[in-house]
Amino acid sequence: MVKKNCCVFISGNGTNLNALIKNSRSYIFPINIKLIISNRKNARGLDLAKKFSIPYKIINMKKNLFENELMKEILYRKISIICLAGFMKILSDKFIKNFNGKILNIHPSLLPKYKGLNTFEKIIKNKETLTGCTVHYVNKNLDGGKILLKKSFEIFKKDDINKLKSKTQKLEHQAFSEAIINLYRMN
Repeated sequence: MVKKNCCVFISGNGTNLNALIKNSRSYIFPINIKLIISNRKNARGLDLAKKFSIPYKIINMKKNLFENELMKEILYRKISIICLAGFMKILSDKFIKNFNGKILNIHPSLLPKYKGLNTFEKIIKNKETLTGCTVHYVNKNLDGGKILLKKSFEIFKKDDINKLKSKTQKLEHQAFSEAIINLYRMN
C-alpha cells in the first residue's frame, strides 16, 4: 500500500492527533503524518509532534499570510490530505478550493445539529438524548461538508458538559481513523 502524505492541523491538546499518529504507525493505515500545523504556540498537541519526531510548524499570523505560509509547507511536503483535529481557525474559501475534497474535519456533534462552537452546552440546553461525532469534508460552509461517518452514544441525565466531552472524544479517536480507512478503501 502506498500511503498518502497527511498534514494535521491542531489548536489544542491533540487527543485526536494522538489517535491518528498511533494508527498511522500501522502498515495498513492509509496515511503517513508528514506535518503538524498549529495556530497556537502553546498547543499541547505539539508535544506529540516532538515525541514522535514529526515535523511541525507554528503559524500564527493574519489569515492571508497564514495560508500563504501553509501552502508553501504543504507543497514542499507533497501533502495530499489534510485532517483538522481540533483546529480552531476558519480557513478561507480560496484555501479550501485549492484542496477541494482533501480536507477532513471531525466535529463533536451529530451534524447537521450544533455546528460551530459551544456544542456541548447546546446539547445539554436542548435536552438531547443522543449525541456523538461526525467526520466530514470541509467546504465553504461551517461544518457543512459532505458527511463521511457518524458515531453516536446515549446521553444520560447525570451527564454534564465534561462527561459529554469525554465520551465524545473517545468516539472521535475511533471515528476519524475509521473514516480515513473507509475513504481510501472506496478509492
